[in-house]
Amino acid sequence: MIITCNCGEKKFTLPDNSIPTTGRMVQCGFCGLKWKQFPVGEVKKTQSIPRAKKVVPRSQPIKQKIEKPKKVKKTTPKKPREISLYSPEYLAKKHGIKINDAQPEKKISKQEKGKVSFGFYNSLLVFIFFVITLSRILYFSQGFIITNVPASEFYLNYFFESIRNIFEIWKNLITSY
Repeated sequence: MIITCNCGEKKFTLPDNSIPTTGRMVQCGFCGLKWKQFPVGEVKKTQSIPRAKKVVPRSQPIKQKIEKPKKVKKTTPKKPREISLYSPEYLAKKHGIKINDAQPEKKISKQEKGKVSFGFYNSLLVFIFFVITLSRILYFSQGFIITNVPASEFYLNYFFESIRNIFEIWKNLITSY
């Protein structure tokens, strides 16, 4: 059985025996509208259908919505602060911080003036250079290390396999973009 929503937007398929002859309440899954559905196309010939009477709708009084007035916040002009939050008096009083206007200048030697920090990226580059150098030394001395320490063969092979995998990942990443 195919029923159509009263909104006219959707049609639904139901098993024929799901709606009894007395009807059943159904709800549209699309718009949420509920109505009483009777079986479609099943009218017994022995039953007579009474004529429909004209139905005149009763006039119902229209209820007007009464809007409540919105609360208005009373705003009072803000008083200017008598004392600045960052003044030495306020900081000393509130937080116990004493600030002297005349701060002694730190003497910087000539060596410190020309000194430049090594920096994070420089440290990173040195670390990468160190790791690459160490792995190359291990690669070239691999045969010598294995002959002297045979148990290290497994670990060295595993290390170089990991290095090759990392290299392949980077190569694929670079070539894909």
